[in-house]
Amino acid sequence: MITRNDILWLGVASGVTGSLVGGMMLGIGMDLIVNGQPWGWLLLLPAAPIAALPGWLLARKLARQV
Repeated sequence: MITRNDILWLGVASGVTGSLVGGMMLGIGMDLIVNGQPWGWLLLLPAAPIAALPGWLLARKLARQV
C-alpha cells in the first residue's frame, strides 16, 4: 500500500534530481553557446525533457508497488 509519505518523498526526490540534472545541462549548454561553441545546443535543447525523466522513473517504480 502506498502511503502519503511515499508520494511526498516521490515529489521531493523527483524535484531535486530533476532540477539538478536539468540545471546542470542548461548551465553547461549556455556556457558553451556563449563561448561560441554551437555544440552547446545539444545540451541546452533537451534539458527540460531530460529533467523530467528522473521523476517519471521514480513514479513508475512507485506505481509498480501497487
